[in-house]
Amino acid sequence: MPDIDLRFHRDMLVLSAPVAAVLQRQGFDIDRDLEYATLVEPEAVREALRLNKVAGAQCLVTSTAGITAARLAHHGLEEHAQEVVKAGLDIACQLKPQHVLVEVGPCGLPFDPSSKASLNENRSQYADAARACAGATFDAFFLNGFANPSDLKCALMGVRQVSDALVFASVDVDADGVLSGGRHTFAEALEVMVDFEASVAGFATRAPLEAATSLARQACAAGSLPVLAQLIVGAHDPKQGGATESNPYFCPDVLVAAGTQLRGAGAQFLRAGGAATPAYTGALVAASEGFDVVRPDVEA
Repeated sequence: MPDIDLRFHRDMLVLSAPVAAVLQRQGFDIDRDLEYATLVEPEAVREALRLNKVAGAQCLVTSTAGITAARLAHHGLEEHAQEVVKAGLDIACQLKPQHVLVEVGPCGLPFDPSSKASLNENRSQYADAARACAGATFDAFFLNGFANPSDLKCALMGVRQVSDALVFASVDVDADGVLSGGRHTFAEALEVMVDFEASVAGFATRAPLEAATSLARQACAAGSLPVLAQLIVGAHDPKQGGATESNPYFCPDVLVAAGTQLRGAGAQFLRAGGAATPAYTGALVAASEGFDVVRPDVEA
């Protein structure tokens, strides 16, 4: 397959869902064991990713969200970032996907935007995470789960300090366009993505589809970057019977229509997150595979 950037603004692509839902059913404590499982139980992680590939995901996301030193230190793995990255990439690449994204989540350190020392400390967390990927083959970094523009800025600056690889950037946002940190807006985050050289502008939301579609249009209007839309599944509950404000994506079937609407709003990359199973990935693939990307400004 071509490099992923050659497909920007052309092909609809779906990212694999988080492996958490599959691993939790096998008894893993995801908050504690994900990086450890990547190292010592790679078969379990591989199976979770394999199910997503079987469902049609063109982009597999590695199980490396916690590779910053601050997060690894909580699990006694602060000296093993390169090993976690290598294991995560080995697991994904063995499945021969079209594309692989290396996920990096927020480091979790306190951040004072007015302090140069705080800026340097936070930025170095992401620079070191990017260094842990040096020499590896993958399509892009995936900065995911960010709650405020300042942390995202540090992450983008840190990665750009040591790497010219493509970077997908995504923030968590609610129906009103407020980031999960509670003090900043999606518009502010989009400005950071554009100014600090993100390659793809993204968001993740638990909001109902109408709001998610509006967020996708807002991201498209912010510039020329391709857009990633992630829908967060609160609970997989087919017995729910219908979408609710608290759990609009209650079963995979709902995501067929959702994927179609998000494509119409201009999103190129789609992902089901939260409690999503591989079946949700399959629903997004059914809604988008084979279609070209629609830009709202040229939509008929």
